Amino acid sequence: MIDTLKQLLRGALFFVLAIIGMTMAFIFMISSAFAIGILYVVARVKGRPFGVKAYWAQRRKAPMQKNPFKNNDVMDIEMRELR
Repeated sequence: MIDTLKQLLRGALFFVLAIIGMTMAFIFMISSAFAIGILYVVARVKGRPFGVKAYWAQRRKAPMQKNPFKNNDVMDIEMRELR
């Protein structure tokens, strides 16, 4: 009798935790869809395309920063011997 009661309580606890987890996942999905909708509207208002391809195309077109290590004016080098 006690084992049956313990199993029922464990089952009920598992069911409650499963419902809570599914509710949290549903809230996360809805909030993610809402955020993507906002990003889409902002992109449309600014006249930019919305998508991964457009993002990477924009990133590739951005001017690359000057490489600070490409300077050929190095005059002195300090060397250390490792043992």
